Amino acid sequence: QVQLVESGGGSVQAGGSLRLSCAASGRTFGNYIMGWFRQAPGKDREFVAVIDWSSGIKGYVDSVKGRFTISRDNAKNTVYLQMNNLKPEDTAVYYCAAAVGTRQIRRSGEGYDYWGQGTQVTVSS
Repeated sequence: QVQLVESGGGSVQAGGSLRLSCAASGRTFGNYIMGWFRQAPGKDREFVAVIDWSSGIKGYVDSVKGRFTISRDNAKNTVYLQMNNLKPEDTAVYYCAAAVGTRQIRRSGEGYDYWGQGTQVTVSS
């Protein structure tokens, strides 16, 4: 079992920045990847970013490339999502997720085993 706890959401104006954190506990060893997803009201869940915990290889959805950065802190078992130049269309509930036993970059939520509770990000124009 892996437990994921997100923090760092909030409200900012367009152009502002936020950093989301996701602390992992439990079975945090071996191969796994960590991803960030988001879901806006009335929309489907959307992949945002992913990182392979061992290699640090990263992937992003095109709409956040150059603005968002995913990173990890091995000692703290924490993954971060630094979000810069935020736009109103980034408003959503952001979730972190973990897929264990793999190093394959996955962009579909169906490929993940564990999810956090979500944190709200609101960007006003």
